[in-house]
Amino acid sequence: MWCLPSVRPNVSEMFKCSSLRRFHSPVLKQPTSARFSTTFSSESSPYLPPLFSVAPMMEWTDNHYRTLARIITKHAWLYTEMIAAQTLVHQQTNLDRFLAFSPQQHPIVLQLGGSNVESLAKAAKLSHPYGYDEINLNCGCPSPKVAGHGCFGVSLMLNPKLVGEAMSAIADNTNVPVTVKCRIGVDDHDSYDELCDFVYKVSTLSPTRHFIVHSRKALLGGISPADNRRIPPLKYEYYYALVRDFPDLRFTINGGITSISKVNAALREGAYGVMVGRAAYNNPWQTLGLVDTAVYGVPSSGLTRRQVLEQYQVYADSVLGTQGNGRPNVRDLVKPLLNIFHSENGNSLWKRKADAAFKECKTVGSLLEESLKAIPDSVLDSPISESPESGEDDVFADVHKVLPPPYKAVEQVMLCA
Repeated sequence: MWCLPSVRPNVSEMFKCSSLRRFHSPVLKQPTSARFSTTFSSESSPYLPPLFSVAPMMEWTDNHYRTLARIITKHAWLYTEMIAAQTLVHQQTNLDRFLAFSPQQHPIVLQLGGSNVESLAKAAKLSHPYGYDEINLNCGCPSPKVAGHGCFGVSLMLNPKLVGEAMSAIADNTNVPVTVKCRIGVDDHDSYDELCDFVYKVSTLSPTRHFIVHSRKALLGGISPADNRRIPPLKYEYYYALVRDFPDLRFTINGGITSISKVNAALREGAYGVMVGRAAYNNPWQTLGLVDTAVYGVPSSGLTRRQVLEQYQVYADSVLGTQGNGRPNVRDLVKPLLNIFHSENGNSLWKRKADAAFKECKTVGSLLEESLKAIPDSVLDSPISESPESGEDDVFADVHKVLPPPYKAVEQVMLCA
């Protein structure tokens, strides 16, 4: 199950700016059925572009969740949890534990964390044989465990020259695109011009051409990561101003986007791509299940939740205990499933039955057999709806009316700062 791809598809063609601009314009105005009729053929890329991606989330977007996600959606881009570069450097005899994934998970992005340029370069080189489709550097995590130690996570936004050097080092040790995930600011460094300075310097000093932008600033005054997702206000106008002011770069929007209706609204207003985090984990069926049809405009797989669970159970029981010391165990492997019946009849009872079954069941198959009695057949055997709920289509409608003034870079100042 945990094999390396024998041949990793070449995705470099999909990141040519000219063809992406030709592709993306029809997304804004054409119906979904017409979105992929011209420039994005299988001859130029094995994957569709990252219109929708699932955010990297610590202790959530592990191999087990990504396996479930890929069964539900064939085209969403998946991200690993953040992996510290130093961890890979010091665990070179145990890399499979951190880097191995099944070939079915493509397209998949490895997110690295760290600030030591040499370690990041080594980590990129160590990851190369595993065949990730991109490598992303975390410049957006506000957790004190990350940002508070060694200029890590969102603290890196205060040192764009270092980020540029790190991205160059990563790029020198891989043959796939390199990207940055960041916020719109840090503490009092939250002006639009400061955000642009960061983007300008990093993209000038390195081959980075794609930024994933969480549209809130980060507060490093000791508040929790959860509060950092809630207290700082969303400023989508900063994101769309970046799209306007850096036409040769690509920007994916992140933050506060909790439904497929909002995803499509962001795309219609000119977003290159949309990254969704907790909504994709907390309600995978109604979020991931709509990606292929409602975002990418391709036919539905027609899978029901019963069929998804059958496929996932085969995977789960095949990897049970394979890492030693009884891990992953049944609880580890069932964790990604706990929200698949979100808001459905029988959901609470199913969770209680599953929790009780952990004490006795030795396989995921036996646990599902015992607990799924709580879910009506009408829920288990209904395919996903092909249309998202309406009502949020205008969430970005007025954003272009409140954009900040255009950014003007002073190249000499930027490069010498």
